[in-house]
Amino acid sequence: MIRNWAFLMALIGATLALSPHAGAMAAAGLLAFAWLKARVILGGFLHLGRAPGWLSALMLPLGFWFVLIWGLHALSVR
Repeated sequence: MIRNWAFLMALIGATLALSPHAGAMAAAGLLAFAWLKARVILGGFLHLGRAPGWLSALMLPLGFWFVLIWGLHALSVR
């Protein structure tokens, strides 16, 4: 549990460090950090990592959603 909290705090710090930057690559980094935070929360705190198939069943659509959001953002930045 402590490891999950420490990893989540590190991801929050990385998000704060990246947040002042603009552009498609910064947006991709922020979405990647959001995906990792969701994985820590779902797998560590909700214990979906122990349930066969549940963690990947939630993370895969979330990853597709983040890629779609990033693609739309990248198109709008041009």
